Order: sequence, then C-alpha cells, then structure tokens
Amino acid sequence: MCRWQADRVEQQASVTDSAADRFTRWCEGVVARLPWGLDRYVPATFLGFALINSFTFGVDLLLLTLLHDGFDLPVWLSITCAYIVAFGLSFLLNRTFNFHSHAPMGKQAAVYVVVVVVNYLAFILGVGSGLTALGVQYHVARLLAGGCEAVYMYCAMRWIVFRKRTPAPDLAAADTAR
Repeated sequence: MCRWQADRVEQQASVTDSAADRFTRWCEGVVARLPWGLDRYVPATFLGFALINSFTFGVDLLLLTLLHDGFDLPVWLSITCAYIVAFGLSFLLNRTFNFHSHAPMGKQAAVYVVVVVVNYLAFILGVGSGLTALGVQYHVARLLAGGCEAVYMYCAMRWIVFRKRTPAPDLAAADTAR
C-alpha cells in the first residue's frame, strides 16, 4: 500500500472512532510516555479517571459555592446536593469514556450507589464536615476529603463497579467434548 493510501485509511478509521475511543487512545499515549518505567504501573484508566473526576470535582466545588454562598444553604446540604450531581456525571462519563462499559446500567448504577454512599459517609461528611467543624475553611476541607475520596473511588470503580467479567465456562460444551 502506498503511503498516501495508508494515510487515507488511517483518516477514515479516525472518522468512525467515537469520542470515547479517541479519549482512551489519548490516555494510553500519555501513559506510554511516562518516565522511569511508570507506564508499566499506571493504567490508562487511572489517567482517564483523574481527568474525568477532576472535571466533575470542579463541578462539585462550583455547585457547592453556588448553593452555600449564593443560596445560603447550610454546608451539609450544599455538599450533599453538589455531590449527587457531580457523582452522577462522574458515573456516566467514566462508564462511557474511561471504562467503556456495555454491561447493564441498572446493576452497575445500584453497585455505584452503594460505593458512593460509603464514600459520602466516610470521606465527604466524615472528613469534610469534620474538618469544617474543627475550623478548617470549607473549601480546604472539601479538597482534603477529595484526596481520600479519589483513591477510594478509583479502586471501587475499576475493581467493583466496572470490573471486567469473564464469561462462565460453557458446561454443556465441555460435557459434549468428553
């Protein structure tokens, strides 16, 4: 194949790729360029998670500020409302762009809700509200809680919510093979 034909085939393939496919390839490319052999230890999904959740964390903080400072809602209610919106968005973006899940959304959403409730109670209310009660400014408290939350949520999303399921062996086929 001539070079100009190879370029044309590559261009046609990129037109049919979804935004999710391009996002994943970009994350893989960035991770492949990490220094000191870190590419062997850092999965592309970690970078994708970091990017998506940084964006949704920004949404969370924006809503928190709007609800608390703009609408004068109590901190606990502002945190809760902002959290629900941000985590719903995070679920959809990670499911689509980062983990490329095609599993039934209902079951994943139910598992995700349990993971989020544990996260909310332990890190958001526990650490975030606890630090605020100790006198830490609420934005700083939310940032510190967010660090704890990030580690927990990535692990839960990768290995629990969006885990890759291996198909069960076909026992009927195994019996007929004997």
